[in-house]
Amino acid sequence: MFCYQCEEALNQKGCTKRGICGKDEETANLIDLLIYLCRGISARNLPAMEKGAENKKAGTFIMDSLFMTLTNVNFDKDRYFEMIDEAIKIRDSLPPAANSEHDACTWKPKNRAEIEEKAKHVGVLSTQNEDVRSLRELLIYGLKGVSAYYHHAQLLGYTDEEIPKFVQKGLLSTIQELSVPEMTGLVLECGGVGVKTLELLDRAHTETFGKPEITTVKTTVRDRPAILITGHDLLDMKMLLLQTKGTGVDVYTHGEMLPAHGYPAFKGIDNLIGNYGSSWWHQREEFESFNGPVLITTNCIVPPKDSYKDRVYTTSVVGYPGLKHIKADEKGHKDFSALIEQAKKCKPPLPVGNGNDLITGCAHDAVLALAGPVTDAIKNGAIKRFIVMAGCDGRHKEREYYTEFAKALPKDTVILTAGCAKYRYNSLGLGDIGGIPRVLDAGQCNDSYSLVVIAKALAEAFGVDINDLPVSYNIAWYEQKAVLVLLALLHLGIKDIAIGPYLPAFVSPAVLDVLVKNFGLSKNSTVEEDLKKMVPQ
Repeated sequence: MFCYQCEEALNQKGCTKRGICGKDEETANLIDLLIYLCRGISARNLPAMEKGAENKKAGTFIMDSLFMTLTNVNFDKDRYFEMIDEAIKIRDSLPPAANSEHDACTWKPKNRAEIEEKAKHVGVLSTQNEDVRSLRELLIYGLKGVSAYYHHAQLLGYTDEEIPKFVQKGLLSTIQELSVPEMTGLVLECGGVGVKTLELLDRAHTETFGKPEITTVKTTVRDRPAILITGHDLLDMKMLLLQTKGTGVDVYTHGEMLPAHGYPAFKGIDNLIGNYGSSWWHQREEFESFNGPVLITTNCIVPPKDSYKDRVYTTSVVGYPGLKHIKADEKGHKDFSALIEQAKKCKPPLPVGNGNDLITGCAHDAVLALAGPVTDAIKNGAIKRFIVMAGCDGRHKEREYYTEFAKALPKDTVILTAGCAKYRYNSLGLGDIGGIPRVLDAGQCNDSYSLVVIAKALAEAFGVDINDLPVSYNIAWYEQKAVLVLLALLHLGIKDIAIGPYLPAFVSPAVLDVLVKNFGLSKNSTVEEDLKKMVPQ
Protein backbone atom coordinates (compact mmCIF):
# COMPACT_ATOMS: atom_id res chain seq x y z
CA MET A 1 0.00 0.00 0.00
CA PHE A 2 1.10 3.51 -0.81
CA CYS A 3 -1.43 6.34 -1.00
CA TYR A 4 -0.82 10.07 -0.97
CA GLN A 5 -3.85 11.41 -2.82
CA CYS A 6 -5.30 13.46 0.07
CA GLU A 7 -4.00 16.41 2.10
CA GLU A 8 -3.79 14.27 5.25
CA ALA A 9 -1.26 11.80 3.80
CA LEU A 10 0.79 10.44 6.70
CA ASN A 11 3.62 12.83 7.56
CA GLN A 12 2.83 14.66 4.30
CA LYS A 13 4.48 11.76 2.48
CA GLY A 14 2.00 8.89 2.13
CA CYS A 15 0.08 6.18 3.98
CA THR A 16 1.78 2.78 3.84
CA LYS A 17 0.08 0.55 6.43
CA ARG A 18 -3.38 2.00 6.82
CA GLY A 19 -4.94 5.14 5.42
CA ILE A 20 -5.51 8.15 7.66
CA CYS A 21 -9.01 7.96 6.14
CA GLY A 22 -9.47 4.48 7.65
CA LYS A 23 -8.93 2.29 4.56
CA ASP A 24 -6.96 -0.88 5.18
CA GLU A 25 -4.13 -2.07 2.97
CA GLU A 26 -6.18 -4.62 1.03
CA THR A 27 -8.86 -2.08 0.12
CA ALA A 28 -6.26 0.49 -0.95
CA ASN A 29 -4.59 -2.11 -3.16
CA LEU A 30 -7.91 -3.08 -4.77
CA ILE A 31 -8.47 0.59 -5.58
CA ASP A 32 -5.11 0.67 -7.36
CA LEU A 33 -6.07 -2.40 -9.37
CA LEU A 34 -9.46 -1.01 -10.38
CA ILE A 35 -7.78 2.14 -11.71
CA TYR A 36 -5.20 -0.05 -13.48
CA LEU A 37 -7.97 -1.96 -15.27
CA CYS A 38 -9.73 1.29 -16.20
CA ARG A 39 -6.52 2.22 -18.00
CA GLY A 40 -6.76 -1.05 -19.92
CA ILE A 41 -10.39 -0.38 -20.86
CA SER A 42 -9.41 3.08 -22.07
CA ALA A 43 -6.57 1.68 -24.19
CA ARG A 44 -9.04 -0.54 -26.04
CA ASN A 45 -12.15 1.65 -26.03
CA LEU A 46 -10.59 4.79 -27.53
CA PRO A 47 -9.49 3.16 -30.81
CA ALA A 48 -12.81 1.29 -30.89
CA MET A 49 -14.55 4.70 -30.82
CA GLU A 50 -12.81 5.61 -34.06
CA LYS A 51 -14.53 2.63 -35.69
CA GLY A 52 -17.89 3.14 -34.00
CA ALA A 53 -17.39 -0.10 -32.06
CA GLU A 54 -16.87 1.20 -28.54
CA ASN A 55 -18.49 -0.29 -25.44
CA LYS A 56 -21.29 2.16 -24.57
CA LYS A 57 -20.98 1.34 -20.86
CA ALA A 58 -17.24 1.99 -20.67
CA GLY A 59 -17.28 5.75 -20.12
CA THR A 60 -19.85 5.71 -17.31
CA PHE A 61 -18.24 2.67 -15.70
CA ILE A 62 -14.79 4.28 -15.70
CA MET A 63 -16.05 7.57 -14.27
CA ASP A 64 -18.09 5.89 -11.54
CA SER A 65 -15.05 3.74 -10.72
CA LEU A 66 -12.85 6.81 -10.37
CA PHE A 67 -15.48 8.51 -8.22
CA MET A 68 -15.57 5.46 -5.93
CA THR A 69 -11.83 5.72 -5.40
CA LEU A 70 -11.86 9.27 -4.05
CA THR A 71 -10.88 9.61 -0.41
CA ASN A 72 -13.79 8.80 1.94
CA VAL A 73 -16.21 7.39 -0.66
CA ASN A 74 -16.13 3.60 -0.67
CA PHE A 75 -14.48 1.30 1.88
CA ASP A 76 -16.30 -1.91 0.84
CA LYS A 77 -13.86 -4.58 -0.41
CA ASP A 78 -16.66 -6.76 -1.79
CA ARG A 79 -17.84 -3.88 -3.96
CA TYR A 80 -14.31 -3.42 -5.34
CA PHE A 81 -14.09 -7.11 -6.21
CA GLU A 82 -17.39 -6.75 -8.09
CA MET A 83 -16.12 -3.69 -9.94
CA ILE A 84 -12.87 -5.44 -10.86
CA ASP A 85 -14.85 -8.36 -12.32
CA GLU A 86 -17.02 -5.92 -14.28
CA ALA A 87 -13.96 -4.00 -15.50
CA ILE A 88 -12.46 -7.18 -16.94
CA LYS A 89 -15.74 -8.04 -18.69
CA ILE A 90 -15.99 -4.58 -20.27
CA ARG A 91 -12.32 -4.60 -21.29
CA ASP A 92 -12.54 -8.08 -22.81
CA SER A 93 -15.66 -7.16 -24.77
CA LEU A 94 -13.43 -4.83 -26.81
CA PRO A 95 -11.01 -5.91 -29.54
CA PRO A 96 -7.25 -5.62 -28.86
CA ALA A 97 -5.94 -2.18 -29.74
CA ALA A 98 -2.57 -3.40 -31.05
CA ASN A 99 -0.48 -6.50 -31.57
CA SER A 100 1.45 -5.80 -28.40
CA GLU A 101 -0.76 -4.52 -25.60
CA HIS A 102 0.00 -3.25 -22.13
CA ASP A 103 -0.52 -5.68 -19.26
CA ALA A 104 -3.54 -3.61 -18.11
CA CYS A 105 -5.26 -4.74 -21.32
CA THR A 106 -4.51 -8.43 -21.03
CA TRP A 107 -4.11 -9.54 -17.40
CA LYS A 108 -6.77 -12.02 -16.22
CA PRO A 109 -7.11 -13.52 -12.73
CA LYS A 110 -8.29 -17.03 -11.95
CA ASN A 111 -9.51 -16.27 -8.45
CA ARG A 112 -9.60 -13.67 -5.68
CA ALA A 113 -6.17 -14.67 -4.45
CA GLU A 114 -4.66 -13.70 -7.80
CA ILE A 115 -6.58 -10.41 -7.72
CA GLU A 116 -5.19 -9.62 -4.28
CA GLU A 117 -1.65 -10.49 -5.34
CA LYS A 118 -1.82 -8.42 -8.53
CA ALA A 119 -3.25 -5.47 -6.60
CA LYS A 120 -0.03 -5.26 -4.57
CA HIS A 121 2.07 -4.46 -7.64
CA VAL A 122 0.13 -1.90 -9.72
CA GLY A 123 -0.02 1.05 -7.35
CA VAL A 124 1.50 4.50 -7.35
CA LEU A 125 5.09 3.38 -6.79
CA SER A 126 5.05 1.11 -9.84
CA THR A 127 6.08 4.26 -11.75
CA GLN A 128 9.77 4.63 -10.89
CA ASN A 129 10.59 8.16 -12.05
CA GLU A 130 9.45 10.67 -9.41
CA ASP A 131 8.54 13.47 -11.81
CA VAL A 132 6.71 11.18 -14.22
CA ARG A 133 4.88 9.65 -11.26
CA SER A 134 3.99 13.12 -9.98
CA LEU A 135 2.51 14.26 -13.30
CA ARG A 136 0.63 11.00 -13.79
CA GLU A 137 -0.88 11.13 -10.30
CA LEU A 138 -1.72 14.82 -10.61
CA LEU A 139 -3.61 13.99 -13.81
CA ILE A 140 -5.35 10.95 -12.31
CA TYR A 141 -6.55 12.97 -9.30
CA GLY A 142 -7.82 15.66 -11.65
CA LEU A 143 -9.67 12.96 -13.62
CA LYS A 144 -11.21 11.71 -10.38
CA GLY A 145 -12.54 15.22 -9.77
CA VAL A 146 -13.95 15.43 -13.31
CA SER A 147 -15.61 12.04 -12.83
CA ALA A 148 -17.22 13.05 -9.53
CA TYR A 149 -18.72 16.26 -10.90
CA TYR A 150 -19.81 14.61 -14.15
CA HIS A 151 -21.55 11.83 -12.20
CA HIS A 152 -24.04 14.32 -10.72
CA ALA A 153 -24.73 16.02 -14.04
CA GLN A 154 -25.27 12.69 -15.80
CA LEU A 155 -27.80 11.56 -13.18
CA LEU A 156 -29.83 14.65 -14.05
CA GLY A 157 -29.65 13.84 -17.78
CA TYR A 158 -26.89 16.32 -18.69
CA THR A 159 -24.07 14.75 -20.65
CA ASP A 160 -21.21 15.66 -22.96
CA GLU A 161 -19.51 12.74 -24.70
CA GLU A 162 -16.23 14.65 -24.95
CA ILE A 163 -15.81 14.61 -21.16
CA PRO A 164 -15.72 10.81 -20.62
CA LYS A 165 -13.64 10.57 -23.79
CA PHE A 166 -11.01 12.89 -22.28
CA VAL A 167 -11.03 10.91 -19.02
CA GLN A 168 -10.16 7.80 -21.03
CA LYS A 169 -7.51 9.71 -22.99
CA GLY A 170 -5.97 10.84 -19.70
CA LEU A 171 -5.97 7.34 -18.22
CA LEU A 172 -4.41 5.90 -21.36
CA SER A 173 -1.61 8.50 -21.18
CA THR A 174 -0.55 7.10 -17.79
CA ILE A 175 0.51 3.79 -19.36
CA GLN A 176 2.30 5.46 -22.27
CA GLU A 177 5.83 6.82 -22.44
CA LEU A 178 5.23 10.54 -22.93
CA SER A 179 7.54 13.52 -22.60
CA VAL A 180 7.27 15.85 -19.63
CA PRO A 181 5.81 18.66 -21.81
CA GLU A 182 3.19 16.24 -23.15
CA MET A 183 2.23 15.13 -19.65
CA THR A 184 2.13 18.72 -18.39
CA GLY A 185 -0.10 19.65 -21.32
CA LEU A 186 -2.55 16.90 -20.41
CA VAL A 187 -2.67 18.11 -16.79
CA LEU A 188 -3.56 21.63 -17.92
CA GLU A 189 -6.03 20.25 -20.47
CA CYS A 190 -7.67 18.41 -17.59
CA GLY A 191 -8.21 21.81 -15.96
CA GLY A 192 -10.02 22.99 -19.09
CA VAL A 193 -12.21 19.88 -19.10
CA GLY A 194 -12.83 20.58 -15.42
CA VAL A 195 -14.21 24.04 -16.24
CA LYS A 196 -16.44 22.45 -18.88
CA THR A 197 -17.66 19.81 -16.42
CA LEU A 198 -18.37 22.31 -13.65
CA GLU A 199 -20.28 24.48 -16.12
CA LEU A 200 -22.33 21.44 -17.21
CA LEU A 201 -23.14 20.58 -13.60
CA ASP A 202 -24.08 24.19 -12.84
CA ARG A 203 -26.54 24.10 -15.74
CA ALA A 204 -27.88 20.70 -14.64
CA HIS A 205 -28.54 21.96 -11.11
CA THR A 206 -30.06 25.33 -12.00
CA GLU A 207 -32.27 24.03 -14.82
CA THR A 208 -33.50 21.15 -12.63
CA PHE A 209 -33.84 22.80 -9.22
CA GLY A 210 -33.91 26.52 -10.07
CA LYS A 211 -31.34 29.25 -9.59
CA PRO A 212 -30.11 29.44 -5.99
CA GLU A 213 -31.30 32.39 -3.92
CA ILE A 214 -29.52 33.96 -0.97
CA THR A 215 -31.08 32.11 1.95
CA THR A 216 -30.84 32.11 5.73
CA VAL A 217 -30.77 28.58 7.18
CA LYS A 218 -31.68 27.63 10.74
CA THR A 219 -29.36 25.37 12.76
CA THR A 220 -31.76 24.71 15.64
CA VAL A 221 -33.81 21.50 15.97
CA ARG A 222 -37.45 20.56 16.49
CA ASP A 223 -38.89 17.96 18.87
CA ARG A 224 -39.76 15.49 16.11
CA PRO A 225 -38.12 12.38 14.62
CA ALA A 226 -35.87 13.18 11.69
CA ILE A 227 -33.56 12.00 8.90
CA LEU A 228 -30.17 13.59 8.21
CA ILE A 229 -28.92 13.77 4.61
CA THR A 230 -25.27 14.40 3.82
CA GLY A 231 -23.02 14.29 0.78
CA HIS A 232 -23.69 16.23 -2.43
CA ASP A 233 -26.47 14.63 -4.46
CA LEU A 234 -29.46 16.96 -4.89
CA LEU A 235 -31.50 14.34 -6.76
CA ASP A 236 -31.35 12.09 -3.71
CA MET A 237 -32.44 15.10 -1.66
CA LYS A 238 -35.46 15.61 -3.90
CA MET A 239 -36.52 11.96 -3.67
CA LEU A 240 -36.11 11.91 0.12
CA LEU A 241 -38.21 15.06 0.59
CA LEU A 242 -40.97 13.73 -1.65
CA GLN A 243 -41.09 10.45 0.26
CA THR A 244 -41.06 12.03 3.73
CA LYS A 245 -43.87 14.48 2.94
CA GLY A 246 -46.75 13.99 5.36
CA THR A 247 -45.01 11.23 7.34
CA GLY A 248 -44.27 13.29 10.45
CA VAL A 249 -40.53 12.88 9.82
CA ASP A 250 -38.34 15.98 9.48
CA VAL A 251 -35.30 16.28 7.21
CA TYR A 252 -32.08 18.14 8.06
CA THR A 253 -29.08 18.74 5.82
CA HIS A 254 -25.51 18.09 6.89
CA GLY A 255 -22.14 19.12 5.49
CA GLU A 256 -22.20 19.78 1.75
CA MET A 257 -25.99 19.46 1.57
CA LEU A 258 -26.41 22.84 3.30
CA PRO A 259 -26.60 24.69 -0.09
CA ALA A 260 -29.72 22.70 -1.04
CA HIS A 261 -31.69 25.21 1.04
CA GLY A 262 -30.95 27.91 -1.54
CA TYR A 263 -32.66 26.14 -4.46
CA PRO A 264 -36.27 27.13 -5.24
CA ALA A 265 -37.20 23.45 -5.68
CA PHE A 266 -36.63 22.87 -1.96
CA LYS A 267 -38.09 26.08 -0.57
CA GLY A 268 -41.42 25.99 1.21
CA ILE A 269 -41.16 22.29 2.10
CA ASP A 270 -42.39 22.29 5.66
CA ASN A 271 -40.41 19.26 6.86
CA LEU A 272 -37.04 20.54 5.54
CA ILE A 273 -36.08 22.12 8.83
CA GLY A 274 -32.51 23.36 8.62
CA ASN A 275 -28.88 22.32 8.75
CA TYR A 276 -27.47 20.05 11.44
CA GLY A 277 -23.82 20.11 12.41
CA SER A 278 -20.90 21.08 10.23
CA SER A 279 -18.36 19.48 7.90
CA TRP A 280 -17.66 15.83 7.11
CA TRP A 281 -15.07 15.05 9.78
CA HIS A 282 -17.46 15.78 12.66
CA GLN A 283 -19.68 12.84 11.66
CA ARG A 284 -18.81 10.55 14.55
CA GLU A 285 -20.08 13.04 17.13
CA GLU A 286 -22.88 14.62 15.08
CA PHE A 287 -24.38 11.38 13.74
CA GLU A 288 -24.37 10.09 17.32
CA SER A 289 -26.31 13.06 18.70
CA PHE A 290 -28.70 13.26 15.75
CA ASN A 291 -30.42 10.06 16.96
CA GLY A 292 -32.20 9.38 13.65
CA PRO A 293 -31.21 7.70 10.37
CA VAL A 294 -28.50 9.22 8.19
CA LEU A 295 -28.38 9.01 4.38
CA ILE A 296 -24.89 9.37 2.88
CA THR A 297 -25.27 10.23 -0.80
CA THR A 298 -21.63 10.74 -1.86
CA ASN A 299 -18.31 11.57 -0.24
CA CYS A 300 -17.29 12.09 2.47
CA ILE A 301 -18.01 9.11 4.76
CA VAL A 302 -16.05 8.57 7.95
CA PRO A 303 -15.82 5.02 9.39
CA PRO A 304 -18.91 4.93 11.62
CA LYS A 305 -19.05 4.07 15.31
CA ASP A 306 -20.85 0.87 16.30
CA SER A 307 -23.22 2.92 18.47
CA TYR A 308 -24.98 4.44 15.43
CA LYS A 309 -23.91 2.13 12.61
CA ASP A 310 -27.37 0.58 12.35
CA ARG A 311 -28.82 4.03 11.52
CA VAL A 312 -26.51 4.82 8.57
CA TYR A 313 -27.51 4.16 4.96
CA THR A 314 -25.36 4.58 1.86
CA THR A 315 -26.35 4.97 -1.77
CA SER A 316 -24.79 5.45 -5.21
CA VAL A 317 -20.98 5.07 -5.23
CA VAL A 318 -20.70 5.18 -1.42
CA GLY A 319 -20.03 2.01 0.54
CA TYR A 320 -18.84 0.75 3.90
CA PRO A 321 -18.87 -2.82 5.24
CA GLY A 322 -21.94 -3.55 7.35
CA LEU A 323 -23.95 -0.48 6.32
CA LYS A 324 -27.30 -0.77 4.54
CA HIS A 325 -27.04 0.24 0.87
CA ILE A 326 -29.94 1.64 -1.17
CA LYS A 327 -29.78 1.03 -4.90
CA ALA A 328 -31.70 2.82 -7.62
CA ASP A 329 -34.12 0.85 -9.77
CA GLU A 330 -33.91 0.78 -13.57
CA LYS A 331 -35.64 4.16 -13.75
CA GLY A 332 -33.32 5.76 -11.18
CA HIS A 333 -35.87 5.75 -8.35
CA LYS A 334 -34.72 5.00 -4.81
CA ASP A 335 -36.95 3.67 -2.05
CA PHE A 336 -36.21 5.41 1.25
CA SER A 337 -39.08 3.82 3.18
CA ALA A 338 -36.67 1.91 5.45
CA LEU A 339 -35.18 5.19 6.69
CA ILE A 340 -38.59 6.73 7.21
CA GLU A 341 -39.89 3.79 9.24
CA GLN A 342 -36.72 3.67 11.33
CA ALA A 343 -36.88 7.44 11.91
CA LYS A 344 -40.38 7.15 13.38
CA LYS A 345 -38.96 4.95 16.14
CA CYS A 346 -36.01 7.25 16.96
CA LYS A 347 -35.67 10.12 19.39
CA PRO A 348 -35.52 13.68 18.02
CA PRO A 349 -32.05 15.14 17.35
CA LEU A 350 -30.13 16.81 20.15
CA PRO A 351 -28.98 20.39 19.49
CA VAL A 352 -25.38 20.96 18.30
CA GLY A 353 -23.28 24.02 17.52
CA ASN A 354 -23.93 27.59 18.57
CA GLY A 355 -27.41 27.86 17.04
CA ASN A 356 -26.40 30.72 14.72
CA ASP A 357 -28.16 31.00 11.38
CA LEU A 358 -26.11 30.29 8.24
CA ILE A 359 -26.30 32.05 4.88
CA THR A 360 -26.07 30.11 1.62
CA GLY A 361 -27.34 30.34 -1.96
CA CYS A 362 -24.84 33.04 -3.00
CA ALA A 363 -24.27 31.46 -6.41
CA HIS A 364 -23.37 33.53 -9.46
CA ASP A 365 -26.91 34.58 -10.47
CA ALA A 366 -27.79 35.67 -6.94
CA VAL A 367 -24.55 37.64 -6.51
CA LEU A 368 -24.68 39.18 -9.99
CA ALA A 369 -28.20 40.37 -9.18
CA LEU A 370 -26.39 42.55 -6.61
CA ALA A 371 -23.94 43.79 -9.25
CA GLY A 372 -24.93 47.41 -8.78
CA PRO A 373 -24.47 47.53 -4.99
CA VAL A 374 -21.30 45.42 -5.23
CA THR A 375 -19.61 47.62 -7.85
CA ASP A 376 -20.73 50.75 -6.00
CA ALA A 377 -19.25 49.36 -2.78
CA ILE A 378 -15.96 48.69 -4.55
CA LYS A 379 -15.87 52.12 -6.15
CA ASN A 380 -16.62 54.00 -2.91
CA GLY A 381 -14.15 51.88 -0.92
CA ALA A 382 -16.69 50.09 1.27
CA ILE A 383 -15.39 46.81 -0.19
CA LYS A 384 -11.65 46.88 -0.70
CA ARG A 385 -10.96 43.21 -1.39
CA PHE A 386 -12.48 39.79 -1.99
CA ILE A 387 -10.80 36.70 -0.54
CA VAL A 388 -11.62 33.37 -2.19
CA MET A 389 -11.54 30.85 0.67
CA ALA A 390 -13.15 27.91 -1.11
CA GLY A 391 -12.25 24.25 -0.79
CA CYS A 392 -12.33 21.47 1.77
CA ASP A 393 -12.32 21.19 5.53
CA GLY A 394 -10.21 18.64 7.37
CA ARG A 395 -9.67 17.29 10.84
CA HIS A 396 -6.14 18.41 11.65
CA LYS A 397 -5.37 21.26 14.05
CA GLU A 398 -3.64 23.26 11.30
CA ARG A 399 -7.09 23.96 9.83
CA GLU A 400 -7.76 26.39 12.67
CA TYR A 401 -5.67 28.78 10.56
CA TYR A 402 -8.69 29.41 8.31
CA THR A 403 -10.89 30.43 11.23
CA GLU A 404 -8.26 32.80 12.56
CA PHE A 405 -7.58 34.22 9.09
CA ALA A 406 -11.30 34.94 8.57
CA LYS A 407 -11.54 36.61 11.98
CA ALA A 408 -8.49 38.76 11.25
CA LEU A 409 -9.70 40.03 7.88
CA PRO A 410 -10.50 43.77 7.81
CA LYS A 411 -14.20 44.60 7.86
CA ASP A 412 -13.98 45.97 4.31
CA THR A 413 -13.24 42.50 2.87
CA VAL A 414 -15.69 39.90 1.58
CA ILE A 415 -15.09 36.15 1.61
CA LEU A 416 -16.13 34.18 -1.49
CA THR A 417 -16.49 30.52 -0.61
CA ALA A 418 -17.73 27.15 -1.82
CA GLY A 419 -17.21 23.69 -0.36
CA CYS A 420 -17.05 22.55 3.25
CA ALA A 421 -14.10 24.85 4.08
CA LYS A 422 -16.77 27.43 4.93
CA TYR A 423 -17.62 25.64 8.16
CA ARG A 424 -14.44 27.10 9.61
CA TYR A 425 -15.96 30.61 9.56
CA ASN A 426 -19.58 30.71 8.31
CA SER A 427 -21.06 30.74 11.82
CA LEU A 428 -18.79 33.50 13.15
CA GLY A 429 -21.29 36.27 12.49
CA LEU A 430 -18.94 38.39 10.35
CA GLY A 431 -21.79 40.70 9.37
CA ASP A 432 -22.35 42.52 6.09
CA ILE A 433 -21.27 45.55 4.09
CA GLY A 434 -24.26 47.66 3.12
CA GLY A 435 -26.47 44.58 3.10
CA ILE A 436 -23.94 42.43 1.22
CA PRO A 437 -22.99 39.43 3.41
CA ARG A 438 -19.29 39.30 4.22
CA VAL A 439 -19.37 35.53 3.63
CA LEU A 440 -20.82 34.80 0.20
CA ASP A 441 -21.36 31.03 0.12
CA ALA A 442 -21.78 29.88 -3.48
CA GLY A 443 -22.58 26.35 -2.30
CA GLN A 444 -20.94 22.97 -2.54
CA CYS A 445 -17.49 22.29 -3.95
CA ASN A 446 -19.67 21.24 -6.93
CA ASP A 447 -20.60 24.93 -7.22
CA SER A 448 -17.06 26.31 -7.46
CA TYR A 449 -17.87 27.37 -11.02
CA SER A 450 -19.96 30.19 -9.54
CA LEU A 451 -16.83 31.84 -8.15
CA VAL A 452 -15.29 31.84 -11.62
CA VAL A 453 -18.41 33.45 -13.11
CA ILE A 454 -18.43 36.12 -10.39
CA ALA A 455 -14.72 36.91 -10.89
CA LYS A 456 -15.13 37.11 -14.68
CA ALA A 457 -18.13 39.44 -14.32
CA LEU A 458 -16.17 41.74 -11.99
CA ALA A 459 -13.23 41.79 -14.40
CA GLU A 460 -15.57 42.71 -17.26
CA ALA A 461 -17.34 45.38 -15.21
CA PHE A 462 -14.06 47.08 -14.35
CA GLY A 463 -12.39 46.42 -17.70
CA VAL A 464 -9.36 44.65 -16.21
CA ASP A 465 -7.63 41.29 -16.44
CA ILE A 466 -8.96 38.76 -13.93
CA ASN A 467 -5.57 38.80 -12.15
CA ASP A 468 -5.80 42.58 -11.68
CA LEU A 469 -9.00 42.39 -9.65
CA PRO A 470 -8.90 43.09 -5.89
CA VAL A 471 -9.20 39.32 -5.32
CA SER A 472 -6.84 37.03 -3.40
CA TYR A 473 -6.98 33.23 -3.29
CA ASN A 474 -6.47 31.33 -0.04
CA ILE A 475 -7.67 27.81 -0.87
CA ALA A 476 -8.01 24.86 1.50
CA TRP A 477 -7.79 21.40 -0.05
CA TYR A 478 -8.34 17.86 1.15
CA GLU A 479 -9.29 15.50 -1.67
CA GLN A 480 -9.31 15.05 -5.42
CA LYS A 481 -12.27 17.25 -6.36
CA ALA A 482 -10.28 20.14 -4.89
CA VAL A 483 -7.32 19.10 -7.07
CA LEU A 484 -9.55 19.43 -10.14
CA VAL A 485 -10.79 22.86 -9.03
CA LEU A 486 -7.18 24.01 -8.68
CA LEU A 487 -6.38 22.74 -12.19
CA ALA A 488 -9.46 24.55 -13.48
CA LEU A 489 -8.25 27.82 -11.93
CA LEU A 490 -4.81 27.34 -13.46
CA HIS A 491 -6.39 26.66 -16.86
CA LEU A 492 -8.25 29.98 -16.56
CA GLY A 493 -4.91 31.73 -16.02
CA ILE A 494 -5.52 32.68 -12.40
CA LYS A 495 -2.23 33.22 -10.60
CA ASP A 496 -0.80 33.64 -7.11
CA ILE A 497 -3.04 31.04 -5.48
CA ALA A 498 -2.11 30.02 -1.94
CA ILE A 499 -3.15 26.52 -0.89
CA GLY A 500 -2.91 24.63 2.38
CA PRO A 501 -2.62 23.54 5.06
CA TYR A 502 0.04 21.52 3.23
CA LEU A 503 1.15 21.24 -0.37
CA PRO A 504 0.21 17.98 -2.13
CA ALA A 505 2.62 15.16 -1.31
CA PHE A 506 2.20 13.87 -4.86
CA VAL A 507 3.74 16.99 -6.42
CA SER A 508 7.48 16.44 -6.84
CA PRO A 509 9.94 19.34 -6.29
CA ALA A 510 10.48 19.68 -10.05
CA VAL A 511 6.76 19.79 -10.84
CA LEU A 512 6.17 22.22 -7.96
CA ASP A 513 8.91 24.46 -9.37
CA VAL A 514 7.00 24.65 -12.68
CA LEU A 515 3.76 25.56 -10.87
CA VAL A 516 5.53 28.22 -8.81
CA LYS A 517 7.32 29.80 -11.78
CA ASN A 518 4.37 29.72 -14.18
CA PHE A 519 1.45 30.36 -11.84
CA GLY A 520 2.82 31.74 -8.57
CA LEU A 521 1.36 28.81 -6.64
CA SER A 522 2.40 28.77 -2.99
CA LYS A 523 1.63 27.28 0.39
CA ASN A 524 -0.12 29.55 2.86
CA SER A 525 1.92 30.65 5.86
CA THR A 526 0.83 32.37 9.08
CA VAL A 527 -2.24 34.55 9.44
CA GLU A 528 -0.05 37.63 9.92
CA GLU A 529 2.17 37.00 6.91
CA ASP A 530 -0.70 36.04 4.61
CA LEU A 531 -2.74 39.09 5.55
CA LYS A 532 0.17 41.28 4.44
CA LYS A 533 0.31 39.52 1.06
CA MET A 534 -3.40 39.02 0.40
CA VAL A 535 -4.85 42.21 1.87
CA PRO A 536 -2.33 44.92 0.92
CA GLN A 537 -3.00 48.19 2.72
